[in-house]
Amino acid sequence: MIEHPRLRRHMVVGGHVEPDETQAEAAPREATEESGLRVRLLAWPSPAQPAGTTHAPVPQPWWITQMAVPADNHLDEPHVHVDHQYVAIADSPVRVRDPAHPFGWYSGEELDALMMFPDTLLQAKTLLSLMGAVLTAAERDNAAMLRVLTAAGLS
Repeated sequence: MIEHPRLRRHMVVGGHVEPDETQAEAAPREATEESGLRVRLLAWPSPAQPAGTTHAPVPQPWWITQMAVPADNHLDEPHVHVDHQYVAIADSPVRVRDPAHPFGWYSGEELDALMMFPDTLLQAKTLLSLMGAVLTAAERDNAAMLRVLTAAGLS
C-alpha cells in the first residue's frame, strides 16, 4: 500500500495512462513508480484466443469501477474516474528504484488500523485471503484459477 500524498489515505498503487501506452502497460509502470518494485500483471482468467489469431491478447483487469470525483490535477472540473484495477505480483522484494510515495507491505490483520477508503479495504482483504490459492491455481491454468475465484464469489 502507498500513502497517497493528496488524499492522505493508504491506497493501492495506481495512476493515469500516458498517451503512448495501454492500460495494461500503465499498470506495472505506475506500480514500479509508486512502490519501487518491478511487477508483472496477474491477468483475470479469460478464454484462450482462437487458434491462428495474430493479435496479441491484452491482460484483463480484475475490476473496472467508476466514481465521480471533484476537480483534480488532471481535470479542472468534476469528472468520472474509470479505474481498471489489476493485480500484480512482485517477484522480488528488492526495489529497482526509489518509490514515489511511502510504500509498505501489510498483513490482513494490519489493514483495519490503516486510514483507507472502505472499498479499498474490502478489496485488499479479499485479495489477501485468496492469493495463495489463486497463485497456485494460476500456475496450472486459467480454468483452475477461475474455479478458485468462482468458489470465492468473484466471478
